[in-house]
Amino acid sequence: MNESEITQNINPQRAHDVAPSEIFAEFMKSGWIPTPLTGIIQDEVVEYCRMRRAELSAAFTRTRLVIPSGSAKQRSNDTDYLYRPHSAFAYYTGVQGAEAQPDSVLVMEPDENGHKPILFINPLSTRESEAFYQDAKNGELWVGRRFTTDEASERYGIEVREVKDLPKLLKGKPAAALHGYDALVDSVVREHARSEELINFVSAARLIKDEYEIAQMQMAVDATYRGFNDVIRVLPAAINTLRGERVIESAFHGRARIEGNDCGYNTIAASGSHACILHWNRNDGEINPGELLLLDAGIELDSYYTADITRTLPITGKFTPAQRSLYMLVYEAQKAGIAAVKAGVPFLAINQASHAVLAQGLIDLGIIKLSLEEVMDSKFGLHKRWTLHGVSHMLGMDVHDCAQARDDQYKDTLLQVGMCLTVEPGLYIQPDDELFPPEYRGIGIRIEDDVVVTEDGCINLSQDIPHHPDEIEAWMASLR
Repeated sequence: MNESEITQNINPQRAHDVAPSEIFAEFMKSGWIPTPLTGIIQDEVVEYCRMRRAELSAAFTRTRLVIPSGSAKQRSNDTDYLYRPHSAFAYYTGVQGAEAQPDSVLVMEPDENGHKPILFINPLSTRESEAFYQDAKNGELWVGRRFTTDEASERYGIEVREVKDLPKLLKGKPAAALHGYDALVDSVVREHARSEELINFVSAARLIKDEYEIAQMQMAVDATYRGFNDVIRVLPAAINTLRGERVIESAFHGRARIEGNDCGYNTIAASGSHACILHWNRNDGEINPGELLLLDAGIELDSYYTADITRTLPITGKFTPAQRSLYMLVYEAQKAGIAAVKAGVPFLAINQASHAVLAQGLIDLGIIKLSLEEVMDSKFGLHKRWTLHGVSHMLGMDVHDCAQARDDQYKDTLLQVGMCLTVEPGLYIQPDDELFPPEYRGIGIRIEDDVVVTEDGCINLSQDIPHHPDEIEAWMASLR
């Protein structure tokens, strides 16, 4: 039997594998050189995590807190999707990228100083056990080397224990926990009245980004810009190709895996009238000359901070007059939305500013036969037929970040310095919309940038990615 056959036949947990012999099991215990890790350093994020945990501790005095990383998500049978931990777990531990493990848990154990943080992991399996070569879920020969508990403690600056010891600490004890992500946590942690409060807190805590987070967001945007460059370079090869949208998607995904952890969300590579389908991610259409490509994509770094950028590109490098006229309407709407961003302004003012421009443009085109005041009245809102979605959302570790924040903390609040959000107006003329002349039908346009709120305005993290149609045509020409 060759080495590959041995590897495939020693894991009894899988239906098609054959258990090893006792002689083989004894043989596997011998002949190994120790491999301790040296030179372990703490990432910059560790100090920020200490400050974040201190704020969490202060908000939940004398309350035990449990934040799981979450289990792996099954893709099919015994294969899983690429693992990505719960954002709250990463936010408070600093565990990032390839170091993230399924079924890890952060426990904030109350003590006289507030809370003692304890990280529970599945550590490196020693060569004295059979797990390192038999356990397809955690074994080193299956999934790679993991930290020992001591190594992880040195890396993250907190006490680390084995997950198998978690029930001993938690069983039968009340704790505010994030439920539904880890079966072990759900089975041993008693319900607590403050669990809902915890869910809200760990989401709303990310509304204001610290310096580390803003720097990560800029890095994610810069990587995404390079991904858009890759797309423009392969665009000629995608034209008239079966499933040409997949060529676009794969080019961007390649950049995401080179520079980050993954794409921050399913890439929208929508050509032609597919751009009128707001969450088009089947990406199985053709790329046809003379049409537009709406590319909504973002790279997620190993730190899990993601960009969220949209550009609408003329497939052959030049806008038609009809395309340009609609594009300029969206362009001006986005300018108005970005101009509305500053501390102390209602979050919904961004939406209001962009929609007013779009509505006036539709009035000027003769599509809507009402005054701007009438159109913007919530009793009418007829312009939303062509622009269904909101113009802005919070952005960070999740592409729609802080989703468990209350309305009074998010949608109905005033903008604060350090909030990171998108500005993304769009206009979508369905191919069967007879209210528009034929040359406009089937055109979908969205322009999206990522901004950070300041006292007197905002910093546009994606300002360097071309916006104006003249800039876009020059950009595309330079990469071809």
